[in-house]
Amino acid sequence: MSDYQCTPQAADDLFEIWSYIARDSVEAAIRVEDAVYNACELLAKGPLRGNVREDLTKLPLRFWTLQPFPNYIIVYDPQTDPLQIIRILHGARNILAILSGAKP
Repeated sequence: MSDYQCTPQAADDLFEIWSYIARDSVEAAIRVEDAVYNACELLAKGPLRGNVREDLTKLPLRFWTLQPFPNYIIVYDPQTDPLQIIRILHGARNILAILSGAKP
């Protein structure tokens, strides 16, 4: 059993990321997907590791830059048990608009 749980939006985000990368390389898509799962496990063990970004949301969410793929950001709620992964987003997207519910 996992100590984290993806919201439907986060699961959709990961599927979209995987599908986009897999158009060029399935192996690369798998590497990114594995890095996301590893980061989620890490965050579940230490939910305060991420950064607060009050410029993006007033909600008590934290943000984790995915390593070794720093273009991707994991948005999660450190106050939940199991840890809720809210979104998995590319950093070039309009994260403020996405989190506020506006059209990205």
